[in-house]
Amino acid sequence: MKKTIRDYDIKDKKVIIRCDFNVPMKDGEIVDDNRIKASLDTIRYAIDNGARVILMSHLGRIKTKEDLEKNSLEAVALRLSELLNKEIIFVDETRGELVDQEVANLKSGEVLLIQNTRYEDLDGKKESGNDKELGKYWASLGDIFINDAFGTAHRAHASNVGIASHIPSGVGFLIEKELKIMLEAINNPKRPLTIILGGSKVSDKIGVIENLVKKADYILIGGGMAFTFLKASGLSVGSSLVDDNYIDFCKRILKENENKIILPIDVVAAKEIKEDSDSRECFISDIKQDEMGLDIGHQTVKLFKHYIDDSKTVIWNGPVGVFEIEKFSRGTIGLCDIIKKDDVTSIIGGGDTGAAIIKLGYKEDVTHISTGGGASLELLEGKVLPGIDIISDK
Repeated sequence: MKKTIRDYDIKDKKVIIRCDFNVPMKDGEIVDDNRIKASLDTIRYAIDNGARVILMSHLGRIKTKEDLEKNSLEAVALRLSELLNKEIIFVDETRGELVDQEVANLKSGEVLLIQNTRYEDLDGKKESGNDKELGKYWASLGDIFINDAFGTAHRAHASNVGIASHIPSGVGFLIEKELKIMLEAINNPKRPLTIILGGSKVSDKIGVIENLVKKADYILIGGGMAFTFLKASGLSVGSSLVDDNYIDFCKRILKENENKIILPIDVVAAKEIKEDSDSRECFISDIKQDEMGLDIGHQTVKLFKHYIDDSKTVIWNGPVGVFEIEKFSRGTIGLCDIIKKDDVTSIIGGGDTGAAIIKLGYKEDVTHISTGGGASLELLEGKVLPGIDIISDK
C-alpha cells in the first residue's frame, strides 16, 4: 500500500505535485481540459491544507527549439487559474535562479507552475531519460513529492522516479482512484468479467491477452487486431490489417481458450479508409480480396451483447472500428449502448478508447475512463509501474 497525500502533514510544506497537464493544443489554445480538471481535487486539497504548492507536468514532445513555444504550459496556467479561481504563479523556466527564487518566495496556499518538464529533453533527454542530477535538483525544491500523473506512471522520468528517489513521497487522489478501480476490476472483479480488446495490432496487446486470459470469463476481440485472429482460425480476411508475425501466437491462444475468446462474425468492409469510400456490411467469409474490415458489423454487436449482458464487470481497451470516421463508428457506438447499464461496472482504458467514448458522447454512461492509455495497458498486462513503485510505502 502506497502513501497518499493524506498521510502527510503538509501545512507550510513545499509540496511538489506531478500532474498530467498533457492536454491537446491547437494554435496555442487548449482543445480539451479534462486532464487539468482531473488534477483539481489533489491541488485543492494541498491548497486547503496550507501547502506551498509546486506543480510540474510535461506537454507534448520536445525535439527541436521550434517545439518549445507550441508546448509551453502558460496556457495551462491560465486555464488552471480560471478553474481554481486563484492566481497561478507561472515560471517560464525548468530550473535555475528564477525557479529557486519563486519557490523560496512561495507562501502557504499559493500555487506555482514550473514550465514544461520536457523542455529538459532538448539537451540530451534529461527528463525522459531520468537524469539523476535533474531529479535531484527538482527534489531539492520541495519537502514532499506527490505523484498524481497516472498518464506517465509507466515511465521512469526525472519528474516522477527522479524526484521520489530523494524526498518523502505519496500519490494524489487521481492515481489513488485509478489504482483502486483498475486493480479491483482485474484482481477481484464482480463476475462474469468480460474484456473487450480492440485497436490495430495484436503485437500491442500480447501482454494484456496473456495476463487477462487467465482472469477473464470472456474476451471479445474487435478492431484491426481481430483479423490476425480470424486469419489464424483459417478465414480469408481480404486486405485487412494482419500481424503475420503473430499468427502462431493467435493459433495457440485460440486453441487453449476456444470457449473464452469470441471473434467477430461480420464486418463493415471498404477498399479504403476514407469518409467517402464505398462500404458494405458482410460476413467475414464474404470479404473480397481488395476489401478490408474497418468496423464490426451489427451481427457481431448482437453476439457481443450476449456476453456483455451476462457480465457484471467489463474492461474495454481499444476501439472496435475506425471510430474517427462516422460510417466505421457504429460498432463502437453499439457497444457503448450495451455497456451503459447501471448494474455493470464498466472500465475504459485511456488513449484512443477513452477518446472514442468521450467523442461519441458516452462519458457519463461508464463507470470509469482511465486518464492513462499506456499506464492502464501496462496495468492490464500485470506490469509494475515505475512511477508508482518508487512511491513511499505506508
